Amino acid sequence: MKKIGFDNEKYLKEQSKSILERVKKFDHKLYLEFGGKLCFDYHASRVLPGYDPRVKLRLLKSLGDQTEIIFCVNSKDVEMGRLGGDLGMTYDTATLYMIDDLKDWGLDVSSVVLTHFKNDAQTIRFRNRLERQGIATYIHKEIPGYPFDVERIVGEEGYGGNEYIQTKKPIVVVTAPGPGSGKLATCLSQLYHDHKKGINSGYAKFETFPIWNLPLKHPVNVAYESATADLKDFNMVDPFHLAAYKKEAINYNRDVEAFPILKKILERIIKNDKSMFMYNSPTDMGVNRAGFGIIDDKIVQDAAKQEIIRRYYRYKMEFMLGIQLKDVVERAKNLMEGLDLKEEDRPCVTPAREAAQEAEKKKKGYKGIFCGAAIELHTGKVIKGKNSPLLHAASAVVLNAVKKLAKIPDEMNLLPKSVINNISTLKKETLKMRSESLDVEEIVIALSISATTNPAAEVATKKLGTLKDCQMHLTHLPSKGDEGGLRKLGINVTTDGNPTAPGYFLR
Repeated sequence: MKKIGFDNEKYLKEQSKSILERVKKFDHKLYLEFGGKLCFDYHASRVLPGYDPRVKLRLLKSLGDQTEIIFCVNSKDVEMGRLGGDLGMTYDTATLYMIDDLKDWGLDVSSVVLTHFKNDAQTIRFRNRLERQGIATYIHKEIPGYPFDVERIVGEEGYGGNEYIQTKKPIVVVTAPGPGSGKLATCLSQLYHDHKKGINSGYAKFETFPIWNLPLKHPVNVAYESATADLKDFNMVDPFHLAAYKKEAINYNRDVEAFPILKKILERIIKNDKSMFMYNSPTDMGVNRAGFGIIDDKIVQDAAKQEIIRRYYRYKMEFMLGIQLKDVVERAKNLMEGLDLKEEDRPCVTPAREAAQEAEKKKKGYKGIFCGAAIELHTGKVIKGKNSPLLHAASAVVLNAVKKLAKIPDEMNLLPKSVINNISTLKKETLKMRSESLDVEEIVIALSISATTNPAAEVATKKLGTLKDCQMHLTHLPSKGDEGGLRKLGINVTTDGNPTAPGYFLR
């Protein structure tokens, strides 16, 4: 059974109260910068076991008709086709996906603002697509001298040149598909226009991590550093908060570094309006209450440590693929070792490597690359699998896991040989694929087909859902079919990053 260390209901009560209290301090108009993932915060669910990845949607839903949402999308990310890690989608596709999801929840997405706008073809197509779906779009161009040339920024050449985003509700959530999308600049631009119109609007920040009331080196906060190792972020004690209140609060370097210039910008925007001067520190700007939802610190610490190891493996894989830089991998490794953690502390790592060695010993006249996989079930039991002429290692371990969960004997075949042979023949003779063995996506479909005539396969198919949030390790890079299938099953995967070949086994 999955261990729980976080209480969503307690968190929701604290968080909604904090936001409503903050909105009252202004003319009932608050621009709330939402950091992290709005719709699918899987990082939070991994480091805070029990955290609902959609709890922020529940939060906004609880605030009723007081809230509307603005999406910020960096045009450069659209042009480059940047991918979001957890969803595996480009930022433009992820934005449309999240907007649909928000609408399903009955939440009001009022508009999308394209920041750092340039007239590149990809961004124009994205804008056309948004507008043809009835979504209002606005353009914010780059401001020369941002963020240091305050006089230019807070003037007609800066925020004054941005299109004013029409909003109707007291709480305007400003979110994005990923970091670096221009959320803060959008909030400040709106404040500039509002205050010129005589509207005493305010700004606050909702950022789950780092958790300000946990210690600096608490594993949850270190896990945030690991998650942003590619951005070179690091946590620190907020010096402004310490000076103002003689209390330690944890923030991260970019917010602390930006605070003096941000305060200057705010002072210039609001002029004689003293209400905004309540902010003596970047921590003051936050309305974050995630720390109050933790109900078992030991469970949370253990989960965060596993996430730190998982992040190291992810960067290592991205380095092997040519996506990531070596210094990012080294930074993630240093964070891991700083808590006396090592690669093998992830329980599924050693069994996966053992499975690969077992495959090598039992090669029986085959040559090729021998892969191993292992999955840790919620019971703590670790199941192994290895590749063969019929199955990828990831496919084998998924089948072995659902057999174990369904209490089906190992020797019983869930898939008739005729089904596997037909798929293999299709792959080889019709699709001209070098590998005939089945990946995870193919094995899940084959299992569901087999369930129509095989009662054991039917029971096993129903157990696939219980693999969600389980931990898996592969010795080799997953194929696209493995990666996609495992993501859909909700399994958290790491890999040693060893390369694979198109044909895993050759006669």
